[in-house]
Amino acid sequence: MRFPSYAFDPATGVATFDYLLDGPSPLRFTETITLPVPADPAVPEALTRVLDLLHVVAGVSYFKVGAPARVVAPQPFPAAAAAFFTAVYTKGMAEYAYRNQLPHVLELTVETPGVLPATTPSDAPAGRPLSAVGGGKDSIVTLEILRAAGLDPVPFSVNPNPVIENVNAASGLTALAARRRLDPALFELNKAGALNGHIPVTAINSLIAIATAVWHGLGPVVMSNERSASDPNLIWNGHEVNHQWSKGVEAEGLLRDAVTAYAGLADPYFSLLRPLSELHIAQLFAGHTAYDDVVTSCNKAFKLHDPTARWCGDCPKCRFVFLAMAPHMPRERLAHIFGHDLFADPAQTPGFLELLGVDAHKPFECVGEAEECLVALSLLTDDAPVLVALRAAVPDSAWADASHSNVFTPGGPHHIPAAYRKLLDEAVA
Repeated sequence: MRFPSYAFDPATGVATFDYLLDGPSPLRFTETITLPVPADPAVPEALTRVLDLLHVVAGVSYFKVGAPARVVAPQPFPAAAAAFFTAVYTKGMAEYAYRNQLPHVLELTVETPGVLPATTPSDAPAGRPLSAVGGGKDSIVTLEILRAAGLDPVPFSVNPNPVIENVNAASGLTALAARRRLDPALFELNKAGALNGHIPVTAINSLIAIATAVWHGLGPVVMSNERSASDPNLIWNGHEVNHQWSKGVEAEGLLRDAVTAYAGLADPYFSLLRPLSELHIAQLFAGHTAYDDVVTSCNKAFKLHDPTARWCGDCPKCRFVFLAMAPHMPRERLAHIFGHDLFADPAQTPGFLELLGVDAHKPFECVGEAEECLVALSLLTDDAPVLVALRAAVPDSAWADASHSNVFTPGGPHHIPAAYRKLLDEAVA
């Protein structure tokens, strides 16, 4: 795989990235990413360098068509950037490799034609934080923590759909948005049976967010990824397979190091909620009722492009978020948010058992750990049909583990600057 060229037009904010899968029958692709144009469209060097990184990382969407044995970056980069690229194309593509039985993907090294010295970083950006919004409880909690601290966050998303737009409207904050357009040839190849699968899209969107923040003179990009995002779904061929790898703390650290070493930006990006469990974040979300009619984390609902269809009510994400929120709010409010009570539907029991780790490995979805689900179940005392069935299926030994759980105790590795960590501690307290 090669990266022939890219171009950026500051008048329109349009960046075009070219890709080539080289071989006997070469495949060429062009992706278009459109950044929101600031009042002053002058292009700082840091923006150009972030786009250089983005060019390579966004290529995973085209890499997956053929899974070539070699990936050759277009120019020299610092060692930290090369390490980030290699991790994106291996660890970030581990689920794809597992599902398609392509173990060689996990052994790739992204080649760079030379190594540059790391750039001396400038001071950390001190402007308004750019806060990524996905429409779910986590990004809402981050927005509200930043707002309460008087930091006037700027909501940001890539290809916002009506769900995200409604969350932004409920926040009352003026949002920025970027657009990402994949090459249409990719979809034609997929229809024809080309290799396909999950990609580390958060790594791509994160660089788009950093590029936007740099161009608009804003502060750091603040994400809302929790600590359980770092935990793998399973081990395959000696490698961890994590559906959420690009949301995990390892990916966050590698991205930060790459941006600092190549673009000279200090503390450009971090997740404010990294020390918290999903269950803890759900507890914080319960204090913000203004979003009850707009919040969603359901991937199926996102694909419907229907702002009234926010939760499908029959997927791992719906079940997990319902379970995580249940201990922290009245059932009536929960049923209002989701459209119906999942605990009243016995057909949902097998899906909840999967979340609890009783019947299978953790689903390939952005869901919390089995321990969190067990703790949530232990906090619920009513006799809804699903809850009765779940309690009967959980081994007695598991309840003792739940009673000693630390899901409501912040902890674990993170990259939060001290001033922002203080804001998180105050919000939790």
